[in-house]
Amino acid sequence: RDRVYPSVIRVVLTMFRVFGFRFDMRGVENIPTAGGAVLASNHVSYFDFMFVGLTGWRRGKRLVRFMAKEAVFRHPVGGPLMRGMHHIPVDRAAGTAAFRAATEALTAGEVVGVFPEATISESFTVKALKSGAARLALSAAVPLIPMAVWGPHRLWTKGHKKELTKRHVPVLIKIGQAVELAKGANEVTWQFGIDHPM
Repeated sequence: RDRVYPSVIRVVLTMFRVFGFRFDMRGVENIPTAGGAVLASNHVSYFDFMFVGLTGWRRGKRLVRFMAKEAVFRHPVGGPLMRGMHHIPVDRAAGTAAFRAATEALTAGEVVGVFPEATISESFTVKALKSGAARLALSAAVPLIPMAVWGPHRLWTKGHKKELTKRHVPVLIKIGQAVELAKGANEVTWQFGIDHPM
């Protein structure tokens, strides 16, 4: 079932070694080794999914299924890879199907990756969080695990020139403990609950 994803990860790991990325990864033990979980990360670059996904691989080679905008799945190169890795397309005009697919993945024991800001933060501060990550965790009765990533913005981010050949980039990744979700009558609220990595 997952022939594509492990192969892609091995290519990415080789790339990390070639370019000498310097990782500081903390809290990997907070990701469960089995069962569903929602990983919710801040969003500072177009490459954040690689670094969030790396944490799952470090935790018993778990594969993180990312929710991503549907347009990415139509890309001639990226689309087949996204489908081969069983990521979840999101049509922002009709998100019910994506929510259902993500919930089914979680209840089947998968780890789902979400960027609750729904876009890259050009100021590199955390924008207002959408409630979808928390709603998913509640719907599937799985832990919501906050993450913070810092460093990939030096390679490629919104509004800045790509620097894809930059070497020895420091990358800090923090994984927090599962957050307590407060469910009101009409809303779900949560916050990252870990310090910003700066």
